[in-house]
Amino acid sequence: MTGHPPPLSWLAAAAAERDEAGLHRVLMARPAGADAMLDLAGNDYLGLARHPDVVEAAVTALREYGAGSTGSRLVTGTTQLHAELEHALAAFCGAPSALVFSSGYLANLAAVTALSGPGSLIVSSAGNHASLVDACRLSRARVVVVPDDDVDAVRRALSMRSEARAIVVTDAVFSVTGRLAPLAELHAAARDKGAALVVDEAHAVGVVGDEGRGAAVAAGISSYDDVVRTMTLSKSLGSQGGAVVASAAVRAHLIDTARPFVFDTGLAPAAVGAALAALGLVTRARIAALRDNAAALAHRLDLPAPQSAVLALRIGDPHAASAARDVCASSGVRVGCFRPPSVPPGESCLRLTVRADLTSADVARAAEAVLAAARVGV
Repeated sequence: MTGHPPPLSWLAAAAAERDEAGLHRVLMARPAGADAMLDLAGNDYLGLARHPDVVEAAVTALREYGAGSTGSRLVTGTTQLHAELEHALAAFCGAPSALVFSSGYLANLAAVTALSGPGSLIVSSAGNHASLVDACRLSRARVVVVPDDDVDAVRRALSMRSEARAIVVTDAVFSVTGRLAPLAELHAAARDKGAALVVDEAHAVGVVGDEGRGAAVAAGISSYDDVVRTMTLSKSLGSQGGAVVASAAVRAHLIDTARPFVFDTGLAPAAVGAALAALGLVTRARIAALRDNAAALAHRLDLPAPQSAVLALRIGDPHAASAARDVCASSGVRVGCFRPPSVPPGESCLRLTVRADLTSADVARAAEAVLAAARVGV
């Protein structure tokens, strides 16, 4: 006997503390097939996850290559489909090359850690996704966090650096608020101070720009070698996985040095096939429908005109936000509920994600449920 309590006995107290703070999470399984709930919580912005062509492409890849990729990308985990998807992604995003990962999270870890490291500086936007935050922490670089839209703060941080290398890291569309980052201005600030710009396009590809090619294309900075973009295949493309689109030199560097690429099993062929098919279904008509629906829902909720497919309705208290989410669910509408650490304390909110395949009746039903829920959350 050592006299110490059981090594994991502290878990019960930690769980009770989270419950008291309104931060307990519960996994909620979706049923197979058609779902009676109206979904405004998922990220299937263009409604492609169940598109027959996307599903069939996944099934075909499954039959031809098997259930898994069987190894890391550098061993047996690269199929011809992976190469085709990388070429298609590069062409779609206006980049010289692309590299596919098994998740968008790993794509961010790879890009940030491989392009920084000890003796370098990272200037990171405060509202960045957790994957970028974790990448900064793992990089062993010095990290300066700046407000999302404060280009002057970026310039100051870069001007004061002593490090030889620096990167500026930002979401293109901030995942909680749906706001667009000022990419053209950030790139100008970074380039003026000898830094590269890393942009997470997860919520922008398939949404921003007339052809859905992302925020960097819309901002006119996609052709620069010092712009590195990451993205996910699990949102507008309805599949799973991630990618980095960048210069050939950056791609080669990631293949040689990025641990999330070198040591991870390659993305499953079915997901690759699905994403490749979905890429061909990103059309102006779908994007226009998505924007119309987002604008209509924002208008009904008296929210500012949206810049993306994400709308946020601030509640404040996490208990109240959870209650508001449950009211929506009781009305048959599924919405996101973001609480700390996804948002700062006091900023809990309902997060609504709009899809291109919503009908006007769906939008009206969603608005009615959310407004009723918001009254509960006040």
